[in-house]
Amino acid sequence: MHTDIKQIEDMSLNAWPSHKMELYDGWILRFSYFYTHRTNSVEQFGASTLTWREKIPYCEQEYSRLGSPAVFKISPLVSPDFDYVLENRGYAIEHTTDVMTMELREIPPKKTSPRICYTEDIPEIWIHSLFDLKGTINPVHRAVVPSMYRAIPKETICASIWHEGKIVSTGLGILDRDSIGIYAIHVREDFRRKGYARQICTGLLREGQKKGARKAYLQVVENNLPAHLLYESLGFRKYYTYWFRVQPASTAAGLKDCPTANRTNEAFQDSHN
Repeated sequence: MHTDIKQIEDMSLNAWPSHKMELYDGWILRFSYFYTHRTNSVEQFGASTLTWREKIPYCEQEYSRLGSPAVFKISPLVSPDFDYVLENRGYAIEHTTDVMTMELREIPPKKTSPRICYTEDIPEIWIHSLFDLKGTINPVHRAVVPSMYRAIPKETICASIWHEGKIVSTGLGILDRDSIGIYAIHVREDFRRKGYARQICTGLLREGQKKGARKAYLQVVENNLPAHLLYESLGFRKYYTYWFRVQPASTAAGLKDCPTANRTNEAFQDSHN
């Protein structure tokens, strides 16, 4: 099981590059101006030679220098003892997330739906439409995040539904090895409950299957019940859970003077996948 989880974690790193990344003794420090927890946290991906007592303060110093609290991702690949150490340092759990997977043997039958537009690249208009759908107004994010999408090294399938010249629903499939990851499923509020998210997900799964994918995975925040119900109806099943430990503000030195520190609430709103 840990081998499969490691593969999904590796593919997730490929699928969503951060604005800045630092390798540190088997850990990767990711920083993206608070855009999401996933792109603004420490992930453990290899063997360590240094002690946690040395490494945790180093990470805290690096994130403080960049104007951010330190955030650590805790997956099943991380020692429970490490999670306990962070808890004792006052780190709080945020954004508990379920990873769901499915085999692409049977995809729900295609239904009559609006025309879904597919592109192999990720157009600028798609990215800025996604900002609008998510309510992303932070000018730093709107300036930096497009380069993060352009930095994705794997083959992509970009999906959108248009209405009167505007994108009202988005989705992104990212192909890696024998799998397709499903990302960025969003629907404009006045077009919800029309089945658009289902149609885009189904379309991406079909397109991925055409390109050789045999499995699919996605990530959804634990308490997002509507998204869970949708993905389960498509055939996805929960495989494992991860969460983030976030440094308490009282120990995150220098953040009060950081011009972006007060944007944390907007920035740390991960999408449901």
